[in-house]
Amino acid sequence: MKKISISIVRLIVGVVFIISGFVKLVDPIGFSFKLEEYFEPPVLNMPFFIPYAYPIAIFVVAFELILGVLLLLGFLRKFTLLSLLGLTIFFGFLTFYSAYFNKVTDCGCFGDALKFTPWGSFTKDMVLLFLALILWWGRDYIKPLWSNKVSAALLTLTVVGCIGLVCYTHKHLPIIDFRPYKIGVNIQKNMEIPEDAPKAVYDYHWKFKVGDREETITTQGAYPEVEGGEYLSVETELVSKGYEPPIHDFVIQNQGEDVTAQLLLESKLLLVTSYDLKRANLAGFVAIKRLTDKALKAGYKVVGLTPSPEQAKRLLGSYGLNFDFYAMDVTPLKTMVRANPAVIRLEAGTIKQKVSYNDTDKIEL
Repeated sequence: MKKISISIVRLIVGVVFIISGFVKLVDPIGFSFKLEEYFEPPVLNMPFFIPYAYPIAIFVVAFELILGVLLLLGFLRKFTLLSLLGLTIFFGFLTFYSAYFNKVTDCGCFGDALKFTPWGSFTKDMVLLFLALILWWGRDYIKPLWSNKVSAALLTLTVVGCIGLVCYTHKHLPIIDFRPYKIGVNIQKNMEIPEDAPKAVYDYHWKFKVGDREETITTQGAYPEVEGGEYLSVETELVSKGYEPPIHDFVIQNQGEDVTAQLLLESKLLLVTSYDLKRANLAGFVAIKRLTDKALKAGYKVVGLTPSPEQAKRLLGSYGLNFDFYAMDVTPLKTMVRANPAVIRLEAGTIKQKVSYNDTDKIEL
């Protein structure tokens, strides 16, 4: 009975680690953004790690997937089980910190494929830690499935596969897109809020001075009547989150004017994006220059999107780009497309293509 129970737990933990590692490995840049959030001063205050977030992300997610494979194989048992315990404790600390201090609202445990609340993430990690402890307790029942040579060969294939996947996504884009800006998505429709959608509910904690004491009255918006009371302050507390559309922060501004709706009506629109010009591969704008010149001749509206359009004009002037840069917040730019820079082709608000700067020749005008 113990052997069967350990085998079931081994299968569950191994599969969870493989899935969790894979969905982040197809988009390691996305997970690096999440690590950058953790390293920021308001969270863990480790800004010296921010420049290394991408290689750290690659190592962590590949290691996670490899541990899942090792567990299923029953290969390198002691190393695997101790690593599983270490990784679950590490993630447990991060998710507890995020939940308790409300610092990072999504741990990114399953990338963009599956979202957890902060406390949900912590609970998931505690369940995995409990299962990892069971595996350590029953480690004598974990036997290799195959010989050491076969297991080593399968481990090597896994490592090579991880390296190949990372190299592909680094040069191009994630092979699976879990984000709301997938090809075929209509941005306007994904920004709509249904009339019957639940609204956010807040508690308002009103403080009054009544005589020589303070009194707090809680309402859900209405100003309370307190006889003889002097108003001091009010604090708001989110009780339940309302409906949030899949796309809720897509705003394009031109010199302070919101031009989002106007651009999304364009039947032929090409967006050139860069979420951070300081970290962009500027050589990619040579190919983008060739593409955008063709697009303009073909009747396309071409617009650059970056958090700092004035910086873009100064920095990219030498590339002879014949289009204007508009402003967009860094978060949607990072979410839309991982490459920096990148190109997105839209028709009346529907995403038809999006490519890295390495693949501009694939855009069909």
